[in-house]
Amino acid sequence: MHRRAQRHSTGRGKPFRRKPKQLSTAPTLYENRGSGQGLAMVGGPHRQGRSPGTGPGAGPGMTDEPAEVLTLGELDASGPASDAEVRRRAREIAARLSVPRPRHRRLPRRGVGRLRTLPYQDGAEELDLDRTVEVLAEDPLARSTDLVMRDRIRDRRKVVLVVDISGSMRGERIRTAAAAVGAVAGELGHDDLAVVAFWSEAAVLSALGEPVSPTRLVDLLLRIPSKGLTNVGFALEVAARQLRDVPADEGRVLLLSDCVHNAGPDPRTAASRLSRLDVLADISGEHDLLTARDLAHAGRGLALPIRGHRDVAAAISRAFGA
Repeated sequence: MHRRAQRHSTGRGKPFRRKPKQLSTAPTLYENRGSGQGLAMVGGPHRQGRSPGTGPGAGPGMTDEPAEVLTLGELDASGPASDAEVRRRAREIAARLSVPRPRHRRLPRRGVGRLRTLPYQDGAEELDLDRTVEVLAEDPLARSTDLVMRDRIRDRRKVVLVVDISGSMRGERIRTAAAAVGAVAGELGHDDLAVVAFWSEAAVLSALGEPVSPTRLVDLLLRIPSKGLTNVGFALEVAARQLRDVPADEGRVLLLSDCVHNAGPDPRTAASRLSRLDVLADISGEHDLLTARDLAHAGRGLALPIRGHRDVAAAISRAFGA
């Protein structure tokens, strides 16, 4: 007879599957330096010399793991970054993705977004003289509504992909995660995409607005050893920082994790501060689907279970189609 796994309460909301470890120092945030320089710590003193409540993401319940600047040589300790099977899975996921393009939306602020030619609209930024002359040449009695305008619109998504690479995600799970990163980066190549990997710490592999190389992202993700606890809250805080200058109705976060949160404060608080959070919950091994649903509910999104890479495309398509 199987015993039901014990769940641990945080004192607020529903309990977690595992009791989160309340750690005493702030987690470290790394960023991708590019050009083969690996991941470098962002700001602040070395953790061993700082006190609790300082540095990025300061707050109670963080990690006490040792911190250092990680070079690609050190990251590559677990094996070669190039993985033909992961690349094959990424192509398979990408081929099945069906992500609708975002709707064009006029911008209230001048000088922002791309100028596009549009039918007459009151308040548009400027007249498209060449196109309007063409219209008048065909019909000199054209009405004012036949004028052709140019206005600034935004039709790019602002997405932060947050990927769990903690110890519980090693093996097949991390290969599924890497394939998902490659596929999403390729599919959203014309959008603004950030990628954040996390364990008890977090690393910004690609910041919002930077050029995205799916191949390089996959390589870097595979080079980071899957280890440590799972601090979902800190990862969501990092995602929120990536979106801090993005209007609330334009930014969204996609979390891929087993959601077995076991380090740091309640991540549902961070989820509630996001305008949209969808969760791809890997249930192929130990997982916490209840927490995944709580996170998605707090973030006004969907919780979508996946058992392997073949489920990823349908889950992502559903998230973006909702």
